[in-house]
Amino acid sequence: MGKILLNGVAGNLGSKAAEVLLERYPHEDLIFASSTEEKLAPYAALGIETRIANYNDPDSLAHAFEGADTVVIVSVPFVGPKRRDAHKNAIDAAVAAGAKRIVYTSVVGAGDETIDTYEVNDHVWTEEYIRSQPIHWLILRNSQYAEAMTSAYMDAVENTGGVLANNMGEGKMAFVSRDDCAKAAACAAMSDWEDRVIDVNGTELMPIARFIQIGNEVTGNDVQYKFMTDDENYAFFDSIGVPRTTEEMWADTAKNFPYCSDGMISFGRALRQGQMAEFTDDFEALTGEKPLSVKQIFQDLDDHLVGERVSTDS
Repeated sequence: MGKILLNGVAGNLGSKAAEVLLERYPHEDLIFASSTEEKLAPYAALGIETRIANYNDPDSLAHAFEGADTVVIVSVPFVGPKRRDAHKNAIDAAVAAGAKRIVYTSVVGAGDETIDTYEVNDHVWTEEYIRSQPIHWLILRNSQYAEAMTSAYMDAVENTGGVLANNMGEGKMAFVSRDDCAKAAACAAMSDWEDRVIDVNGTELMPIARFIQIGNEVTGNDVQYKFMTDDENYAFFDSIGVPRTTEEMWADTAKNFPYCSDGMISFGRALRQGQMAEFTDDFEALTGEKPLSVKQIFQDLDDHLVGERVSTDS
């Protein structure tokens, strides 16, 4: 297995993956990377080797990745050409540094040939680029984070009169905890698997109305689902100041809205059209554990909300 370099250890997923690796893997074979010394200081204090790695600074990346056998590339949150460039920089650096394998965190739907969403298209491009390189790979296609929808559920409880409205309709998703996605990334890095796609799903496929019903059963609230058309959803997001893309004022708006409306609406449309209804037992095969159910996630709600988007530009 050799040395594992984990990028993005200051982020929500990366920090959780770091916890798993710290518990299960020899510390002398770990390298943790992030964009600033400050973010790496807690790990350096534990005796972990740390590196500065900024996806937007290709000249420094190959040096940052030196000595790593497996490089875990956590996808960045901004979208579009800048995201593709950042991912390409990290992939090129892993190859140049002589790494044997890349583990990449992709997203559900990236394997659907008809998919066309603001967020997923970048992952499709990145997956294709990885497979074109002279390096082994594991691609983790994470289902939608349950935390995104528990946060929407609580917003409905607190701010919208008990109504959760979006454009998902009857489309089904195997909602998965972000913690399980982090565990999958860590376990993939520790595994001897290579050259395969891993679907990281929750325990069952369900429409958003069923997700809400489970939330009501656990919490005692009475949230109701309301379907919005795509146009209605855009109008709503515009009214509360959500940016259409991540290109303008992202560093500022991400503090309040860790998403953009083009991303949310095209994702919801793809879900509604059945392009994200992936459901496998890959998670259990990889980790030896079952993923958290939606019921379990609601039972531990305080630890399963979306939180702030940590990385905004690097």
